[in-house]
Amino acid sequence: MTTKENFVKAVQALKKAESELKKPTKFNQSVDLIINLRDYDIKKTTINSFVLLPHKIKEKKIAAFLEKKSNFIDTITKAEFEDFKDKKKMKKLIAEYDFFIGAAKLMPAIAATFGRGLGPAGKMPSPQLGVVMAEDENTIKTLVKKIETAVKLRTKEPTVKVSIGKQSDKDEDLAENAVVVFNEVFKNLPRAKENLKNVLIKYTMSKPVKVALQ
Repeated sequence: MTTKENFVKAVQALKKAESELKKPTKFNQSVDLIINLRDYDIKKTTINSFVLLPHKIKEKKIAAFLEKKSNFIDTITKAEFEDFKDKKKMKKLIAEYDFFIGAAKLMPAIAATFGRGLGPAGKMPSPQLGVVMAEDENTIKTLVKKIETAVKLRTKEPTVKVSIGKQSDKDEDLAENAVVVFNEVFKNLPRAKENLKNVLIKYTMSKPVKVALQ
């Protein structure tokens, strides 16, 4: 449907447009991939999955809900769950971390204590990527490495929007991340190309650039 070369061209066009501005943005902007859909019923077909990118987008701060403290990751033990019934502590916890993992056997307690806060924030440990069956360090380290390159794809409306990197990243790296996201979305479309309206790439503060479709 589209190629790495097409994404590279779009990224280059985006960078060129930014360089020609009289007042270029002074911070390192995020690069967003936007896939707009048409004739797509989000009630019948919902995309809700994680995809692992070839290139890490940013450092993620991760915490774990475990029965005992880990030497590898910030840990909230079951004995500490009660402390987070305080709304201020819960709000601070949600703001402090990008991602949470949890031990499988603690998931009912995690849901009961943290679900109301983490759920709406989209940060509840997920069976897709976030639940560990064992609390050994190797298992946790392996999961954390996956999380560091993972992005979540979710259709709340007929659009998928996800960050694929930073303005300073290499064109090739951004294109390769974009291809992986695009392919994951495309394979979930019930009518394939007919469900695609357009594909765009933009910086945080820029106008979007259209990616050529084939």
